[in-house]
Amino acid sequence: MPIEGYPDQLEPENTDAVIWRFLNMRKFRDLMTTSELYFCRADLFPDEREGLPPEEYLATFGLHPLDVNDRQELLNHIGSDAQFREGFYVSCWYLFHEETCQMWKEYGNEGVAITSRYQLLKSALDTMSDRAYIGLVRYGAKHLLGKRANLFRYITTKRSKYAHEQEVRAFLWIPDPRAGINRHYDENNRVHPLPLTPPAYVLKGQRRKVDVQALVIEIVVSPFASSATLDEVTQLVSNAGYKIPVQQSGLARFTTFLP
Repeated sequence: MPIEGYPDQLEPENTDAVIWRFLNMRKFRDLMTTSELYFCRADLFPDEREGLPPEEYLATFGLHPLDVNDRQELLNHIGSDAQFREGFYVSCWYLFHEETCQMWKEYGNEGVAITSRYQLLKSALDTMSDRAYIGLVRYGAKHLLGKRANLFRYITTKRSKYAHEQEVRAFLWIPDPRAGINRHYDENNRVHPLPLTPPAYVLKGQRRKVDVQALVIEIVVSPFASSATLDEVTQLVSNAGYKIPVQQSGLARFTTFLP
């Protein structure tokens, strides 16, 4: 199924832009043995507001959080969106600008970064049978002000404090009609901002086959990784039959001086 566009989609000016995806060793071994990309369900990310409208945007609904009736309606909006986001499955990549030790500590530590290009990832999504999308994440809420509520705008927006991530977001939309709605209401009909029960039948993630050789242009091993890890990564790539360059991060020579 051809890859789809969405409202306010933002893409790099250079579609050949380099992108990185950080993986710990468990996830990297999995990629090498299965040739599958993993897409995580949007509500399972550490950021509890992933895929939900930013607080600044909620203020434009004209509802006052201290008014009892307005508060109920506001919670209903958020709770409904929290259920709809369960239909989105996300693969996060970094729009590469520079490599830093802090970046590795936060995302890769002793793992690896698989490097690709925006257009290559887009082409990989284009071969999938799902409704697939890709674009840059926007940060903050200014771009939402004055615009209608839209799930795709929410799933591609994050709070300003995450702006350093410079995320390229590839995602699949696979809503499950069996998941049910109004799970944010309790037995006393009180509304809550999140579902109170897990979504029935909905998978925590989706796995999709990709042509790893065509997608990945280089594998960079964390500067904090041991020589044994570097050897393991090289062996895993070779055993899988891939001819992908492997190298340790050039920052490795500086890590000795870090606390």
